[in-house]
Amino acid sequence: MENTVILRTATKKDASKLLELIEQKAEFDRSMKGFSGEISTTVEKIERTLFGDHPFAHALMLELDGDVQGFALFHYRYSSFSGEPSIWLDDLLVVGEQRSKGYGRELMHALKSRAETSWVSHISWTASPHNTKAHTFYKRLGAEIERMDGQRPYFRWAMQR
Repeated sequence: MENTVILRTATKKDASKLLELIEQKAEFDRSMKGFSGEISTTVEKIERTLFGDHPFAHALMLELDGDVQGFALFHYRYSSFSGEPSIWLDDLLVVGEQRSKGYGRELMHALKSRAETSWVSHISWTASPHNTKAHTFYKRLGAEIERMDGQRPYFRWAMQR
């Protein structure tokens, strides 16, 4: 049976689900030695900072047969030197049992579509040095390693305009 996939912009009603996904992402990052801290966000903080009068970030939600199974959390940046905006991808997660089925690629392409309609020059992000499977995935999308911070790669995915 084929899953019905919906990629959509998160709404305020998604705040508690976003918190749950952020907690899962933190746990995954801990397993990859990419994060060792504790999260301190709350549903209230998410509602205020993502869905208030001045949103500081945005999220895309991945639904499979009506259940949220992943997300991409991002925000816009601006370079005064180049005069161009870009997107920083802060979090990308597809829940465990749904990984390696192409849903991460769908999320990334939905983000790319958003980037292209927003006229940004590129999408940037980083990944744990230990998450080599993700590194391969990002390179297959067309992203390049822009720079290294020790063993940590910083990716850049240029947009066509």
